[in-house]
Amino acid sequence: MTASPLFEFALLSFISMFTMVNPVGVIPVFTAMTAKLSPQESHRVARKASLTALFILLAFALTGQWIFRFFSISVNSLRVVGGVIFFLMGYEMLQAHLSRTQFDDETNHAYINDISITPLGIPIICGPGAITTSILLMNETKTPLEVGIVVGIIVLLIAITYILLLGAKQVTRLIGENGNKVMLRLMGLIVMVIAVEFFFSGLTPIVREMLKIQ
Repeated sequence: MTASPLFEFALLSFISMFTMVNPVGVIPVFTAMTAKLSPQESHRVARKASLTALFILLAFALTGQWIFRFFSISVNSLRVVGGVIFFLMGYEMLQAHLSRTQFDDETNHAYINDISITPLGIPIICGPGAITTSILLMNETKTPLEVGIVVGIIVLLIAITYILLLGAKQVTRLIGENGNKVMLRLMGLIVMVIAVEFFFSGLTPIVREMLKIQ
């Protein structure tokens, strides 16, 4: 029995957004940046960071088509650029390195009063990859139900991220440093596969259009 197109779309949307938001990968960064805060303060940071990321993702997902028209941006061009971004991020994850989540003590101290918005909310939880993915997925929707699926998946993933952040210290101890690296590499591989699909799904129509013009 073959899966329904709606289920396939929902599964692709979930996997794409999950690998870009990467709730598990946020945990060690959050733990390091809130190590000196009280449990209540850490929970407040987690809540504010999650709400910030949710607002940004929904804003870009729901206004992406308007942005395309206003700036005359082609969806296929965004697929190509998104594919390149995903591939680079996936390669970085495959090496178990995320340079964008590395901050020294001085930087941590400077951002301690507002780390929930930046860098935790943006760009660690809601980075360029997640924003691009939300726009691309919303542009793939054809029915209100598919729009609801994308919005629901975004809300679900931010809720999962928030729950994981609340128990960040326990999860870090549970999976350990090696477990976190293994998870990061697996997600990196998935991201790179999705990147190839996005890249060629955008490049093929562009090349065909160029050949027609010639």
